[in-house]
Amino acid sequence: MRLPAQLLGLLMLWLPGSSGDIVMTQTPLSLPVTLGEPASISCRSSQSLLDSEDGNTYLDWYLQKPGQSPQLLIYEVSNRASGVPDRFSGSGSDTDFTLKISRVEAEDVGVYYCMQALEFPPTVVQPRTETSLLGCPSCSHVLLLWGTVQQGL
Repeated sequence: MRLPAQLLGLLMLWLPGSSGDIVMTQTPLSLPVTLGEPASISCRSSQSLLDSEDGNTYLDWYLQKPGQSPQLLIYEVSNRASGVPDRFSGSGSDTDFTLKISRVEAEDVGVYYCMQALEFPPTVVQPRTETSLLGCPSCSHVLLLWGTVQQGL
C-alpha cells in the first residue's frame, strides 16, 4: 500500500530503528564532484520495498533545497515527478537503489532523502550521524549534502 506524500512532514520527526521499522541507509559519506559532471548516491533498505499485492516498489527520492520544503524527485524507484529535469534518474530493485544526476548543476544544492513508502510509518535516511556529502571543489561556494546543507565554503 502506497502512503501519501503529504506525510513527509511527519517523517522528519520519526527516528527509524525501532523493532519492525524499515531502516534506510544512504552512501557514500563523501563524494566530491565538479559542476557538469555526474554524481550518484545509493540507498539501501533493511527489507524489500516490493509490494507483493500490486507489484510496485515503493522507494521515493526527495530533494530539500535551502529554505524550501522537500520536493519529490523520483517515485516508485524510477519515475520522475512532474517538472523534474531529466538529468535526475532513479534505478534499483528490492533493497538497493540509486539516484543519479547526469550533470550536476549549482541549483542541485540541498538535502537528498530516499524514503520508503511501503509501510507505516514511512521512513527516510538513517540517523543524522551518517550523512552523504556531494562536494563541488571547482565552484567553492556550493556543496550538496545528504543530511546537512553547507554553502559558502
